Amino acid sequence: MSEDTKQPGSEEPKLPGVSDTETSGTPPPSVIPPAGVLAGADAEKASMVEQAKARVAAVKEALEQPAGAPKPPVKKKDEGPKPTDAGEHALVKKLKAKFGDAIGDAVEFIGQLSVNLGRESIVDVCNFLRSDTETSFDYLSDLTCVHYPDRREAPFEIVYNLFSIEFNERVRLKVRTRESVESVTSVWPAANWLEREVFDLFGVGFSNHPDLRRLLLPPDWVGYPLRKDYPLEFIENAWTEQHLPVMTDVEVEQLQQRRAYGLEVLSVPQERIMREIFIGGKEVMPKDK
Repeated sequence: MSEDTKQPGSEEPKLPGVSDTETSGTPPPSVIPPAGVLAGADAEKASMVEQAKARVAAVKEALEQPAGAPKPPVKKKDEGPKPTDAGEHALVKKLKAKFGDAIGDAVEFIGQLSVNLGRESIVDVCNFLRSDTETSFDYLSDLTCVHYPDRREAPFEIVYNLFSIEFNERVRLKVRTRESVESVTSVWPAANWLEREVFDLFGVGFSNHPDLRRLLLPPDWVGYPLRKDYPLEFIENAWTEQHLPVMTDVEVEQLQQRRAYGLEVLSVPQERIMREIFIGGKEVMPKDK
């Protein structure tokens, strides 16, 4: 072991302005936190631990409650606007004074007036609303249909949306029917295609229509797609298979040769490819399972 050769009085002289702690590396007592005071990271960790304990305590308290304890009431959502009776509306009064019992119930919802009426009076009411100087509903903005299968007597409701360009007013007429209603093309010629669309997709007929036939679907299409009882499956397969062209033996051989070179998409119509799919027992548009 090496001997301590330091002699008394041989300590190194201190630098002016430098304390003993700075030279020894030991922090002074003033910078050491008192007992119980944690540093920033330790304080955050302790806070997270306390929050976890509080959550555990809340779960235990909820589990200890008896099974029949009442739950706190659920706050109901604010109810939105509801339809109101429009029997005192000026236009409804005028229609009832003119057509009597042919005018049914009327409601108003968010400033929109809806009037129910008998299907025998639809043309007369539309003529009156169009020609009356105080109303002048001179524009048929839309004509559509709604299907209510539960209404056995009159499952279809034809809806007429009328607009007055001069007075900037709107009214909605509703007519219930089972099979057909009289056409309003004599009042508004623009109803021609609107009524054809309803006939095409709902199957409701319009008497006195100048050209009542399908508008969107082929003439030999089976069924009416917008009815609620229309099957939720792709029935295009049967129609497509029925209308595909028949391939001769020569065309089948040519198709096989093209497929050998990967050229069938470039030279063969898509209908022939679909026919091959049908022959293979597959569906072009499978049903949703």
